[in-house]
Amino acid sequence: MGHAHVYAHEIMHRGRVPMEPVDFVPDWADRPRKAKFHPDAETFPLPPSPAGPPRTAPGRSAPGFTLPLLSGMLRDSYGLTGRRLAVQANTDLAALPHYTHANWSRGTASGGGLYPVAVHWAAGPGGPLTPGLYHYAPHQHGLRRLLAGDVTGDVREAVGAGAGDAGQAAQYLVLSVKYWQNAFKYNSFSFHAVSMDVGALVQTWRLWAARFGLRIDPLLWFDEERLARLLGVEAEEEGVFAVVPLAWQGAPAPAEGGATGATARHRDVERSRRVIEFDALRRIHRATAGRAADRPAPEALDAAAAHPPRGADPLPLPVPPEPPAGTGRALRERRSSFGRFDASRPVTAGELAAALADCAATRFGTEAEHPAGPSLTSLYAFVNHVEGVAPGAYAYDPAAHTLRLVKPGPPGSFLQRNYFLSNYNLEQAGAVLVPTVRTTAVLDGVGDRGYRLVGGAVGAVAQTFYTTAAAFGLGAGVALGFDNISYIEELGLTGTDEAPLLIMLLGRERPRPAEFRHEIACGGEGR
Repeated sequence: MGHAHVYAHEIMHRGRVPMEPVDFVPDWADRPRKAKFHPDAETFPLPPSPAGPPRTAPGRSAPGFTLPLLSGMLRDSYGLTGRRLAVQANTDLAALPHYTHANWSRGTASGGGLYPVAVHWAAGPGGPLTPGLYHYAPHQHGLRRLLAGDVTGDVREAVGAGAGDAGQAAQYLVLSVKYWQNAFKYNSFSFHAVSMDVGALVQTWRLWAARFGLRIDPLLWFDEERLARLLGVEAEEEGVFAVVPLAWQGAPAPAEGGATGATARHRDVERSRRVIEFDALRRIHRATAGRAADRPAPEALDAAAAHPPRGADPLPLPVPPEPPAGTGRALRERRSSFGRFDASRPVTAGELAAALADCAATRFGTEAEHPAGPSLTSLYAFVNHVEGVAPGAYAYDPAAHTLRLVKPGPPGSFLQRNYFLSNYNLEQAGAVLVPTVRTTAVLDGVGDRGYRLVGGAVGAVAQTFYTTAAAFGLGAGVALGFDNISYIEELGLTGTDEAPLLIMLLGRERPRPAEFRHEIACGGEGR
C-alpha cells in the first residue's frame, strides 16, 4: 500500500481528525501572485475568440485547432471574464472583492478561487507562432514566450511511445501546478484541492472543444522530471499534472526524434517573502510523482468501476430539457451562489434531471480509462425542494435515469450540521448532489499516481455541474468543507469503499441581487 492511501484516509477523516498543521493561519499580506510572473518574457496577445462553432454540415467537425480557437478555449476557461463585486455571504474576508481591488471570475471553477494551474503551450512546426515554449498569461490573455525553438520532441519523448496517437502530436498543452499558490491558504489539504482544479480545467476544455467537434484527451502518465526541467521548475515546488495533445489544422506530421534537452529561459518570480513547506504535501507529491512514466494497462481500472446504484423504489425522472444557454455563455456566466439560495422557488424535476444526467456522463478521459467503459464516479442526491420529488436522500441510476430512495425525509438539518462553514445554508438549496469515487480501488489498480486521477475525475464532474447550472440560469456552489464520514454513514456506504469528496449545491437564487455591473462602468464589454 502506497502513501497515497494514507493521504486519502487523512483527507476523508479531516472533519474529525484535523490534518497537520492544525494551528496554521494564512498570511494574506504575503500571499503569492494569482498567476506566474515572468518579468523579462515577451508577451504576444491572443486574437479575438470565434463567435461560435463553424457553420458546417451536420456531423462535420472543425479539421483541427487554430489560433483563434485556442484563444477562445483559453479565454473561456482560465481567462478573466467578469468582475466579482456581488453581495454574498462568503466569510473569507481577506479574499473578498472590493471596489478598489479587482477580483475576476473565470469559466473554470477553482478551490478557493485560487487558480493555481499553469498552462504551457509547446508549439511545434506548422502552427501560427514561432516554435517554442509559451505560458498562458490569463490577466493579459496573451502568451509569454519562455523559450524559442521546437521542444515538442522533448514532450513526445516524455510522453512515451505507449501513448499511441497522442504521442505523435505537433502541439501540446502542458499543465503544471505551483503548489504554493494554493498551499499558502490550504497547507496540507492543498494537493487534494489542486488535483480537482486540474480536472475542472480539462473538463472546461472538453465541453468547449466538443462544440467544434474537437477532442481533449489528457495524459497523466509521463516522465514528469523531464517535463519539469523543460518548464524550468523545481520538481518539489511544482508538479506537472497533465499533457494535452492538440490536433492542429494543417499541421505536418512530426519528425522522428527532435528532443533537445532544453529548459525554459525565463523563470517565474515569486512574490511571497516566505514560502512554507508542508510535510504532508511534499510526501504526497513524491508519492504521485514516483514511477510517473509507468502507464497502467488498459484494464487496470476495471476493478475500480462505480458500484451498481443502491436504493429502492425507483422514481423515473423526466427527459432533460434543452438548456436556454449554450456552453460558451454558460462558462462566462458561471459563479458560486454564496448565501443566495432561495427555497421559496423550487427546482423543477427536469432541471435536476439535466444536472444529474450531465454529471453522470462526465469522464476525465485519461489514457487509463476506457472511452466507452464504466464510470469511476457514482452520484447521490439530497433533495430539499424539487417539484415532484419527495425530500430525501437518493442514488442516481444513469442507465434507467431514475432516482432510487436511500433514506426518506427532509435532509436539511443533516446537511447543515455537517457543513463546516457559514457561507451557505444548505437547506435552502433545491438539491445537494454528491459524487463518490472508490478511491482505494483506483489506487490499488494504478498506484499512487491514481490520486491525481481521482481528484481530476471529481473536479471534472464539478465543472460540468457548474456549467449545466449556469446554462439553466440556476444558482450553484461546490464545497469541500464537510464531514465526509457522516455522508458515508448517512448514505449507507460504510464498507463499500465509496468516498464522497465534494458536495454540489443546486437551487434558485434570490431575485434582484445587489451586484456591480462592471461592463457598464467600463463603458461596455471589451473596453
